[in-house]
Amino acid sequence: MSVRTRDWLKFGTLVLVAFVLGVALTSGLELPKAGAAAEPMPVIQATMPPRVIPAAKPVADLSDAFATVAENVKRAVVFIRSERRQQVDTRSLPPGFDNFFPQRRRPPVQEGTGSGFVVSNDGYILTNNHVVAGAEHVTVRLLDKREFTARVVGADPATDVAVIKIDARDLPTVSFGNSDSTRIGEWVLAIGNPLGEDFTFTVTAGIVSAKGRLLPELAQGKRYSIQDFIQTDAAINPGNSGGPLVDVRGFVIGINAAIASETGYNAGYGFAVPINLARTVMDQLIRTGRVQRAVMGISIQDAVSEDAEAVGLKDISGVRVDAYSDESTSPAKAAGILPGDVIVALDGQPVGYVAQLQQKVGFKKPGEQISVTVARAGGVRKNFTVRLAAAPAADSEQVASAHSGTGTARGTAPGEQALGISVQPLTQEDMQDDHLQEVAQVGGGLAVTDVAPDGPAYTRLVSNPPDIILGVNGKPVHTREQLRAALQSVKTGDIVTLQVFSLARAGREVIRIKAR
Repeated sequence: MSVRTRDWLKFGTLVLVAFVLGVALTSGLELPKAGAAAEPMPVIQATMPPRVIPAAKPVADLSDAFATVAENVKRAVVFIRSERRQQVDTRSLPPGFDNFFPQRRRPPVQEGTGSGFVVSNDGYILTNNHVVAGAEHVTVRLLDKREFTARVVGADPATDVAVIKIDARDLPTVSFGNSDSTRIGEWVLAIGNPLGEDFTFTVTAGIVSAKGRLLPELAQGKRYSIQDFIQTDAAINPGNSGGPLVDVRGFVIGINAAIASETGYNAGYGFAVPINLARTVMDQLIRTGRVQRAVMGISIQDAVSEDAEAVGLKDISGVRVDAYSDESTSPAKAAGILPGDVIVALDGQPVGYVAQLQQKVGFKKPGEQISVTVARAGGVRKNFTVRLAAAPAADSEQVASAHSGTGTARGTAPGEQALGISVQPLTQEDMQDDHLQEVAQVGGGLAVTDVAPDGPAYTRLVSNPPDIILGVNGKPVHTREQLRAALQSVKTGDIVTLQVFSLARAGREVIRIKAR
């Protein structure tokens, strides 16, 4: 065989091998045949789970906690609708014409909505007093859309707490937390029914912004009001009232009650009644239908820096005694506590502010004895045993209207310069005024007619309506000469303790001012 022939055989063999391999490869890939519709290519699926970013895990855990808490607590939250009938004056209709205007004879119905939460599986529900106050008909709707007519078991306007009851069994309930141990900065959820039926069972989140808040406008006309609100930035709107404020463990720490807003809608400041206070009120309402309070028989204010300096306190803390609510029956007076004393402890437990003292005293039993520790001028510490009295059943306190009738100033005496004020004695005619009867009982006082803007009494005393100075450093002052004598030994920087009757607040106060 020639060389040329061998080369052609080799070439043919290579071509044949290549053809066979090509056919085998084509068969293995199952390529579409000519004229056949192309089949879709398979989609490649990820087989590895998504990578968890370590830094995001705490946030994911918090989100899971929020969702779990919301799911569990919402089952115990209720939607409340209350109906009140407004009084209608038909006296403007001529006699006999009221039959022609039946709508004028029929009082219109005013509806309100709010929130609440179930505290026992047999139907007791905790809410705000203002949600059901004055209601003739109260309806409760559960998360599962069942509706019940509720009766008001009891309500306490002084703490804005109410208990209502529905006829139901095996209801889901909330778990109570400890509002005293709640810390500023902790995450919380507000659950309720803001802005009517379109937004029922809404959940919002925020933090505890502050504790121990006082809302004076809510205390007006409520003599025994106890205000110790938890502040939160969780969105709270009208209709949220009565709903629970819940921590991230699912425990209720407060009852959402109020907002601070110029528009009437959430502006970042919501307030809740601490659950420890609410539970104390709730227990009494369920047991007796009302709240009985014990009192010490004193008017009080939070201590200020001058009080702390006068009685030798390192920290500005405690509750200042301003006056006795009734000289003849005050338990505190009988025990030896004096106006100007600063209460720093009850039964050995520190007292920092008014609401704290009110809660420690108010919910004890009348007749019970408590140990009261006071700081007195000059750094003296004293302990007194006070037997508590029952608070009056009726709340008849009224705020006096602004009233003067003392004339104008007649110059400033040297003693008055130490305080930066001008004063004028009250006349016998002045003390005939109904608003000054308490002043008349102690023989009169000095009306503040002017307060120097650059003086130490500025913002502490007022001249319109005038504060009435009754005493200085424990000495009664009815004349300018007595005031001068009381201030004669006072040096610049000394703390001057004033007994004052405030017309604006219709009561006695102790005001301490640093002399100039």
